[in-house]
Amino acid sequence: MNSPAPLTVIQEPAEALRAPVARGGLAPGVPSARWVVQGLYAAFLLVAGLEFARFVSQAISEGPITAQRPPVVEAFLPISALLALKRFLLTRYWDEIHPAGLTVLVAAILSALLARKAFCAWVCPVGAISRGLEWLATRTLWRRRWPTVPGWIDLPLTATKYLLLGFFAWTVAAMPLEGIEAFLHAPYNAAADAKMLAFFVAPSATTLAVLAALAGLSLVVKGAWCRWLCPYGALLGLASWGSPLAVRRFPEACNDCRACTRACPAGIPVHERGRVSSPECTGCLECVAACTTRGAIGLTLPGKHALSPWALPAVALATLLGTWAIARLAGFWESALPAEAFRMAYALVGVR
Repeated sequence: MNSPAPLTVIQEPAEALRAPVARGGLAPGVPSARWVVQGLYAAFLLVAGLEFARFVSQAISEGPITAQRPPVVEAFLPISALLALKRFLLTRYWDEIHPAGLTVLVAAILSALLARKAFCAWVCPVGAISRGLEWLATRTLWRRRWPTVPGWIDLPLTATKYLLLGFFAWTVAAMPLEGIEAFLHAPYNAAADAKMLAFFVAPSATTLAVLAALAGLSLVVKGAWCRWLCPYGALLGLASWGSPLAVRRFPEACNDCRACTRACPAGIPVHERGRVSSPECTGCLECVAACTTRGAIGLTLPGKHALSPWALPAVALATLLGTWAIARLAGFWESALPAEAFRMAYALVGVR
């Protein structure tokens, strides 16, 4: 009788054990594309901010005003935009004081209705800062794995931004049209852009302490501000429930490696879901890019109709740029106030 052949143990080279897992997802280039889009928009905002600083500096002095006032700075006036949106719904009159602010708000909501919260993941400068802090923490503090936030902590903290949104929505809903008209045409609203600039240029000690605390928290919890505190993101999250586009996991192809869940900046347990319809999904597609099994996860329309993952940012960016183009052509982008009117408003509210 022949003796059985001895078992042979084949050992993998150490290099193979240390090598990163190959990405089997459909969109491995998505994270890099996001960095490019976020970087370009951040550079655009920086240039606009510098020009606006020149405008304010000239407006509060006695000389001529030669600098241009970039309308995009109005994107940082969400309360004014919310009030202007209610006024538009009631009267069909577009805001003439800060029209670009209302345009950006409407564009963001439209993009959420069509392509989830891609505005947060691809455009929002605060989202870009949060992602930068996440990148820093991944390479310094959490090289292996981020700490897990228990559900009993995560759920109530996530509810915070919806409570803030509810407060703002209730305040706007309770304000009569006459009060909205008075606010939108008051000197303080006209000067709100300069007040916003002062917040960034000369922050108080309290502001710096709060920002430092938020930055420190973001080094421990991915996107803490976006995940728990941003009411703007909460609004877009609710609108995203109407989006036909969504990430879907196909269990029959999934190997349960959980790379998708680890990659999700919102902490969504993607590996447990079929269709990811959570209002916390930003459409960043990090889960699709991180997938280790081709065909296990992807972007779909209702009915599991698969699409290229690139369709989501394409639809979102096309919606944002298209809304901006229509607003410019229709005259709903530039403020109706001349430079001298802003100078007068700045003087009345004490802008220095």
